[in-house]
Amino acid sequence: MNYTIRTMKKQEFPLLEDFLYEAIFISEGMEVPPRSVISLPELQTYIKDFGLLKDDFALVAEIEKQIVGAVWVRIINDYGHIDSSTPSLAISLYKDYRKHGI
Repeated sequence: MNYTIRTMKKQEFPLLEDFLYEAIFISEGMEVPPRSVISLPELQTYIKDFGLLKDDFALVAEIEKQIVGAVWVRIINDYGHIDSSTPSLAISLYKDYRKHGI
C-alpha cells in the first residue's frame, strides 16, 4: 500500500475528532461506544483547540490524496502524564487501513 506521511494542515485539524474516536481501544467482544463519547472532557483534552498550544503537532497518512490516519502530540495532563515537557501521543487509522504497514 503506497502512502505519504506529511504535516497536518490547520484546516484539517477538525479531522482529529474522527481520529480520536478511531483511536479508542475496544477489546474483542466489547460493545463499541457511541461517537458522543469523544465529547467527554477527559477525551476532549486531546483535541480541543488543537494548534493553539505551542507544542501541538500532527502528521497525517495519506493515500491517493485521502487522509486515512493521523498521529498527534500535545502536552496535557492525561492518563500516563510524565511531566510538563513530555507530550502525550495519539495515533489512529481508519479501520480499513489498519494492518497494512502504515
